[in-house]
Amino acid sequence: MTPVLTDPRLIVGLDLPSLDAARAMVERLGATVSSYKIGLTLLARPGGVAFAHELRARGKMVFQDWKLHDIGAQVEGAARAVAEGGCDLLTVHAEPQVMRGAVKGRDAAGSETKLLAVTVLTSLSDADLTELGYGFTASDLVERRVRQALDCGVDGVVSSPLEAARVRQIAAEAGRPDFLIVTPGVRPEGADKGDQQRVATPRAALEAGATHLVVARPVVGADNPLTAASAIVESIDGL
Repeated sequence: MTPVLTDPRLIVGLDLPSLDAARAMVERLGATVSSYKIGLTLLARPGGVAFAHELRARGKMVFQDWKLHDIGAQVEGAARAVAEGGCDLLTVHAEPQVMRGAVKGRDAAGSETKLLAVTVLTSLSDADLTELGYGFTASDLVERRVRQALDCGVDGVVSSPLEAARVRQIAAEAGRPDFLIVTPGVRPEGADKGDQQRVATPRAALEAGATHLVVARPVVGADNPLTAASAIVESIDGL
């Protein structure tokens, strides 16, 4: 039997409407996918967090994409609760007060949960940031938030593939070669961009310095999700 090719750097986003649909997708993808992202739609459903724990118990790497954003004390409590429950990757927004609260909460849990700071959502363009009142381009705002993330002691950031090379450079200059760079907005050649603005192919994202790729619709929305996931794994093999 030919061994199944898998790669933990590929995180499949279970952006599906129900837990039943998510469980069915995990079964379809089998051993080819070892890492999953669970977002707010599923986490907010009854049993959503239990589903995340269920996947971990099956040996999967689980990324709970809460994108926590509140006053520091609330984020501290929430991060501690998620970490104590068992979670591999947890997202918070990349604001200093938020990140410091998350680090404090995670550390109090005595957990190995890795904290990721969301820099600029990949659905936002420079024009969107101007409309929101920011005086920065997306790339400039990402750079500012990466430096703040390093100062606050989180484990990595979420940024688009287009900023990955600069993030890697900043982290290396700060003496953090282990800094995680998780990139959504990854689209295989020819795939629809959807609502993403700043995208790249899986191979290009890794070559730019990303440590992990988040891919949702190009896999879970494919006619054959297993074939789609396998093609991505093959495209990054050897990198």
